[in-house]
Amino acid sequence: MLNDIYLLKDLSILNAHLAQHYSVVRLAKDTDGEVTWTEQAGATSAPLFGHANLPLTSPKAFFFPEQESLYKFDGKTFETIHPKVKPIVLFGVQACDLTAIAYQDQFFKHDPYYQTRRDSVLLVGIDCEAPCKNGFCAEVNAGPHVNSATADLILSRLKIDDRTNTSEWLIVASSEKGVDSLRDLTLEKADEGHFKLRTKLGDQVRSQFADFSYISNAIEYLNDKSIPAQLWEELSVRCLSCSGCTNLCPTCSCYSTFEVIEAEPISNTLEFETVRCWDSCLFESFQREASDHNPSHKAAQRVERFWFHKFSDEYLPEFERHGCVGCGRCEQTCPGTIGVHSVMKRIDEVCCN
Repeated sequence: MLNDIYLLKDLSILNAHLAQHYSVVRLAKDTDGEVTWTEQAGATSAPLFGHANLPLTSPKAFFFPEQESLYKFDGKTFETIHPKVKPIVLFGVQACDLTAIAYQDQFFKHDPYYQTRRDSVLLVGIDCEAPCKNGFCAEVNAGPHVNSATADLILSRLKIDDRTNTSEWLIVASSEKGVDSLRDLTLEKADEGHFKLRTKLGDQVRSQFADFSYISNAIEYLNDKSIPAQLWEELSVRCLSCSGCTNLCPTCSCYSTFEVIEAEPISNTLEFETVRCWDSCLFESFQREASDHNPSHKAAQRVERFWFHKFSDEYLPEFERHGCVGCGRCEQTCPGTIGVHSVMKRIDEVCCN
């Protein structure tokens, strides 16, 4: 790895180089001042990054779109509708979202639609320099520094010169795709000392996080199955089934399919197109069967299942980690105050007494 680490003074140099081969997608502020993933157009500007700019939406939709056509049937044959993709670089993805992408890679590893999109993307991760408002990535082993297994390139700011408003960046090429992306770009070689400095800075950021022991405690209670049913009933009353948490969660992958039917008057045939769209396990109808039996007809069952899927040890053999990456988006968006912090605190309060 130490042969593939470099120093850089100006991120725009790397941005311009990658733009020769990829469409660059970076964080930018829209007209309402919200930070969103936006395809770069025209002249480049200083990229947004870091804990203060964690976007409300993760990059999930670049790989698992909110709605996509899967195949069509013309009355005689089925035809797969292949995704149309172009090479893009996601520039400046935070550690939590990169961990979520790696998690989704496991879930969709046999899904050709996901994998086609995934193969076309270069992931440029960036180390966070401080905890974000609702984040607890360090508590669930998802940050604040980027895991080398989750990105192609990693950017880490080592020094800031306030007098000249410049920075020194470490670039780590952590995959073959990352190494290839730097070809023909003249960079200064870094050394082991620079890499050790990055590790030291990461330890400093971890020390700045608040005490989230209530989350670890609640995870333990959940896996011990010691949470009383009455507590899930209490929490479920607050759930409005708005799907805000599941839509914004970077690891949620529930979906449904439906058919779009088009009549062909000349041949008197019907053509069908099967479409996949995001769904939510918190919707009352999500598990309802054709017989009308619903194994999770109660809101309490659905809320319990949601958090079980996020923190149960039963999924560790398959995914090698829990399904929560500590971004805190559910807490930020939930109108019923049952985001992760609210729920984990309540579980800890009830179960520790």
